[in-house]
Amino acid sequence: MRASLNGRSPADRRKASRFDGRIRPSKMKIAEKAEMKSILTTSVFLVMLLAFTSTQAWDPKGLDEDVAKGQEAIDALLESNPSMQRYFDAAAGYVVIPTVGKAGIGIGGARGKGLLYENGEPTAEVTMTQLSIGFQWGGQAYSEFVFFEDTGALEHFKKGNYELGAQASAVAVTAGASIDAGYESGVAIFTQVKGGLMYEASVGGQKFKVKALK
Repeated sequence: MRASLNGRSPADRRKASRFDGRIRPSKMKIAEKAEMKSILTTSVFLVMLLAFTSTQAWDPKGLDEDVAKGQEAIDALLESNPSMQRYFDAAAGYVVIPTVGKAGIGIGGARGKGLLYENGEPTAEVTMTQLSIGFQWGGQAYSEFVFFEDTGALEHFKKGNYELGAQASAVAVTAGASIDAGYESGVAIFTQVKGGLMYEASVGGQKFKVKALK
C-alpha cells in the first residue's frame, strides 16, 4: 500500500478523521460545563451579596433624610406626570423607593431601600432585593412606587418577606403620557428611570423586607 506524503496511508488518515470527529463534541461539552459553572458561581455570589446587604441595620438617625429623599422622588414623579396623584390619593398605602440600583450582563442584581406610607405618613422601612437571569446589558437607576389597592393587599405586604411573581411588571412613567394602569392582585407598580441603559427592567422576583418604624 502506498504511503502518503506525511507518512500515513489513506486508511490511517480515515481512521484519524473518525477519531477527531469523536473528540470534538467532548471538547464542546467541556466548554459548556465550564460556562455553566461560571454562571452558577456568579449567581451564588450575587445571592450572598444581596442577602448580606439586605440584613444591614437601618440607621434611625437617617430617617429624616430618607423621608426627604422619598418626598423628592414623589415630587419628581408628580412633576413629570401629575395624573399619578390619583394613585396616592386612592391607595390604602404605598411604598416609595427613591433609588433602585440595577446592573448586570446576563446575570443581574438590584437593591433599593425606601419607606411604606399609610395615610401619607411613613410607617415602615422597606428593603428590596432582586436577582434576575436573562438578557441584560448596562446599568440603570430608577425610582419605584408600589401602590396597594386595599387594606387586605397592604396587610399582606406588611407581614414581611413579600415577593413579586416572576411575571410581575411595572409601568414606566414618562412625562405627559396618559397613565391608566389597573391593579393586579391588589398591587400597582410604577417606575421612573433616573438614568443609564437597561434593556430589561422587569420587577419580577423582587423581594421586600418590611420593618415597622419605632
